[in-house]
Amino acid sequence: MISPRFVRRLSRLLQYGLLSLFFAFVAMPMAVIVVFSFDANRFPSIPWGGFSLVWHEAAWADPMIREAFVNSIWVGLGTAVLSTAIGFAAAYIDFRHRFFGKRLFVFAVAIPPAVPTTILGMAMLAFVSRIGLSGRLETIVACHVAVASSFAMALIRLRLGEFGRDLEPAAWNLGASPWAGLRFVVLPFCRPALIAAFFLSAAVSFDEYMIAWFVGGVHETLPVRILNQLQGQVNPKINAIGAGVLAVSLVLVFLARRFTNLRPEPMHGPDLRGDSA
Repeated sequence: MISPRFVRRLSRLLQYGLLSLFFAFVAMPMAVIVVFSFDANRFPSIPWGGFSLVWHEAAWADPMIREAFVNSIWVGLGTAVLSTAIGFAAAYIDFRHRFFGKRLFVFAVAIPPAVPTTILGMAMLAFVSRIGLSGRLETIVACHVAVASSFAMALIRLRLGEFGRDLEPAAWNLGASPWAGLRFVVLPFCRPALIAAFFLSAAVSFDEYMIAWFVGGVHETLPVRILNQLQGQVNPKINAIGAGVLAVSLVLVFLARRFTNLRPEPMHGPDLRGDSA
């Protein structure tokens, strides 16, 4: 007779096996890009041509790729800062206040990631063209913020869901101004979520290509440069660029995940009564 303990172990092994197969299937294309980015052969082929950094060096020597990388860094930083600030404001309003149309407000903030990026990019292009802002890096930042701020709000709102609603009013009763309560009570509690939202927003911006392709004009980000190179001849530098983009994205997502799991530090702020209005 088969023991229940054996059945549980077998079930657990089958679950782990299926999950491993699923993740291997998902990760295989990324692994192929990374492996062949270090291949000495011009075209991906088996057997492997040997380890080489020639395509990474060639990619970095390309001035258009370097410019696209710098553009991606600036766009990602701008998007991360603005999205974190807007996401916190939206999350705090949703957490603290009750008002008519609140559900519509939350829906409006959350809807952009659900819209296909092709449609979103075309709509944004039509809008920014009418106001004369197409073809600028600042426009790419603004359009990326419209998408990334939804992710930032979601992360910060989850953290605020663990925040005691009576803590901030208690600070007010002790003489703190609304700004002091926000600065010394709410923000320290939300610090891990704010940092996580910053890195996640940067990752969303760094990976996005369709909106940047529509509204960026001649200003290419790194994913757009990959897209444009794919439209021409097959170039082995694409694997090197893809490996670099993948590495940056994984680091940003890992950092976002790392800070999401952090618990807020005990709040040891100054005497709130000294900052009262």
